[in-house]
Amino acid sequence: MRAGGYSRGPAGRAAQGVFAMAAASARAISEVPVEPIGLGRFQEVVSPAAYRHLAHTVVQARERFAGRTIWNVNSTARGGGVAEMLSSLVAYARGAGLDTRWVVIEGQQEFFRVTKRVHNQIQGYPGDGGELGEAEHGTYERALEPAASELAAAVRPGDVVLLHDPQTAGLTAEIKRAGAVVVWRCHVGMDSPNEIAVGAWRFLRPYLADADAYVFSRSTFAWDGFEHSKVRVIAPSIDPLTPKNSPLSAARASAILISAGIVEAYSASLPFYQRPNGSVGMVCDRADMLQLEPLRPADRFVTQVSRWDRLKDPVGVLNGFGEHVPNAHLVLAGPQPGAVDDDPEGAAVLKEVVDAWHALPEAVRRRVHLARLPMRDAEQNAAIVNALQSNAAVIVQKSLAEGFGLTVAEAMWKGRPVVASGIGGIQEQIEDGRSGVLLGDPTDLAAMGREITRLLAECERAATMGAAAQERVRRHFLSDRHLRQYAEMLSSFVA
Repeated sequence: MRAGGYSRGPAGRAAQGVFAMAAASARAISEVPVEPIGLGRFQEVVSPAAYRHLAHTVVQARERFAGRTIWNVNSTARGGGVAEMLSSLVAYARGAGLDTRWVVIEGQQEFFRVTKRVHNQIQGYPGDGGELGEAEHGTYERALEPAASELAAAVRPGDVVLLHDPQTAGLTAEIKRAGAVVVWRCHVGMDSPNEIAVGAWRFLRPYLADADAYVFSRSTFAWDGFEHSKVRVIAPSIDPLTPKNSPLSAARASAILISAGIVEAYSASLPFYQRPNGSVGMVCDRADMLQLEPLRPADRFVTQVSRWDRLKDPVGVLNGFGEHVPNAHLVLAGPQPGAVDDDPEGAAVLKEVVDAWHALPEAVRRRVHLARLPMRDAEQNAAIVNALQSNAAVIVQKSLAEGFGLTVAEAMWKGRPVVASGIGGIQEQIEDGRSGVLLGDPTDLAAMGREITRLLAECERAATMGAAAQERVRRHFLSDRHLRQYAEMLSSFVA
């Protein structure tokens, strides 16, 4: 099926709506509106040589992609690193004059239950313990049929479609039949796959046979059985100019935390932040706090910010802090339950964290604060996370498995010392002992506690480590590098 009536230019197509043919019924896919952002803003944070390299790459890409659309497809518009990366990368690509779009597939609870299981098992963990057999193939395929049909009707021959993560792999064949170039981007993996991970590969690999390329975050994540010439390695990135990562003074960060209800005090500053379009936003939504006593401005605190996900091990962070870190506070923060569309386990994991908090001795509970961050406004949420990371004495990311772990790069960019698990892409980011601390065994709570306590005590070492961390992110993990790599890879398919 193909839809007619589109204007051939980007402006005409946008005005009519990419999925106008589905307006009369429920859509299986929806476009995420993204405002263009000019690349000139990168001159504020990258070297002149890096900016010239980016500008040159973009000029070439505009010539190569004239008359073509670059599509990004995933399963949620908010929550998690993939959605955050897409919101920035698509905005910059559009600002550079490339017709770039972002669409989200809709799915029911049963579909996301299966894809969450696949997501966990690719990282070597059983997840909910369920199987990936014929019944799960049926659930997966039936859920994707409407999305495949709608997207194939909108895509034109010669377009490029980037499919992100397990949720979208089943779209590959239909989009290839529409004449597009298809690239599957996998954001998760493990260095030494176990049988659980190999089983998840077996589930997904038949859907990906027709893809033109496969992109992984680390070379060790690439799957056996994929043609070597089709495999690309592109590390994720953070956008240094978003509300989550733009510089905050200590006073403004404190004002944001006070306005959000995470710190109790009166503030002399306004809790404002700058939106990507240059306008100013104010933090007014409040976090839902579970605590015995509020955090005060003078309290030094450690924080971990992540989804409520067992692979982020929030219960382990809570217990390890309580047992091994004296004389500091912990803020364990994540989204309000139900706010992330493709994460059906969040509420159950949060309940486990709450139960673990109640089980702590009362003296420890007074130093542990659970923060469910507001998600009504994604940029306001990002500003709150920025303030938490900017004011934390130490930041933790004690994951049991990790695709890349962009919360580590975010923390490093704020110049904070980070204690993180030495797994997955975290190993790419932190040089152990120089730009952060890597835990050799993520389950060793005593080791985590020792490293946090040492950084809290050795302020000069912590500051030196934070400065080195920020510079490492500037050189390797900002979105200008990411844009260049995507442009160079995709250009090779349309040369």
